[in-house]
Amino acid sequence: MPAPRAVRTVEINYDNARDVSRYVGTVQSRHEVDQSFRVGGKVAQRKVDVGQVVHEGDILAVLDDNDYRLAEEASQQQWSAAVEQTRQAESDRQRLTALKADGSVSAADDERAHTNAQTTRATAEAEARKLELARNRLKYTVLRASRSGVVTAVRIEAGQVVAEGQPVITIANPDESEVVIDVPEDQLSVFKEAHFKGALASAPNESFDATLRELSPQAATQTRTYRARLKPAKALPLGATATVTAERVMTSVAVATVPATALTQSGGQPALWTVSPEGVVDLERVAVWGYRNDEVLVTGPRAGTLVVTAGVQKMTSGLKVALPNAAINETDTTQQAAR
Repeated sequence: MPAPRAVRTVEINYDNARDVSRYVGTVQSRHEVDQSFRVGGKVAQRKVDVGQVVHEGDILAVLDDNDYRLAEEASQQQWSAAVEQTRQAESDRQRLTALKADGSVSAADDERAHTNAQTTRATAEAEARKLELARNRLKYTVLRASRSGVVTAVRIEAGQVVAEGQPVITIANPDESEVVIDVPEDQLSVFKEAHFKGALASAPNESFDATLRELSPQAATQTRTYRARLKPAKALPLGATATVTAERVMTSVAVATVPATALTQSGGQPALWTVSPEGVVDLERVAVWGYRNDEVLVTGPRAGTLVVTAGVQKMTSGLKVALPNAAINETDTTQQAAR
């Protein structure tokens, strides 16, 4: 009598079908600010380095302020001259007003004196505003942190000439981190309904939950992917690499996942070779609910049933097969009896 043929099997276990996708992204700060000078000039000092913690109001960098000091002094002198002209014009107006009472001056002269006093007063106010602007521009040569955080980028060195508004230092808030990933267009609808879990490359065994905070409504021009930002359940180190798993329940029907190699046909319908407790195979039709890369989602066989996963084309109904676990148990029993 031929020995039973050894086969590979898996056990049928039912659960809700889930679609799982994995994405690799980076940890970034939700609030990241590019600091820039409000005036242009030559960098005299750089006070911070990448990774340094700064507080609101701390000095980050300083520009050479010689030209701005000269401009302030010139505005100060112009304002002083305008103030003196205003005083002189007001004095003339008052004298002409007194002389007008006894007819010593004409009404036209008195009107010109009033007009001159108003003009010089307006000029003095304009020069005061120019002086204020010059003082502000002098103050802008010192770049201060607009918020507390950690320096993530520095783009200047002492001696470099920078333009007004050019980003020079980036400050991020390390307490509000998020994971940034790019989602392909064909996975977008599934991604919106998924439940997210993540893990850092530096700690793959320590997973964390995440929630979708923002999904770009427009695809990137070059990659044609959609930028997604997920809020983790805990603070993460900025710049770290994170793997995000997006899992979505595909159907409310409980299905079993079996290798694609186990699927065969019976009368043109999908079927599986099942193995009885006695080791006898039989062909059983199943319903297919979906396909994955190398797996099939099926219903039909009773939970706990063993199905053949390899060599299904060589199976016939009633064939006696040997299960690997059963062979091991028989060997152990024989050895114990021999002892």
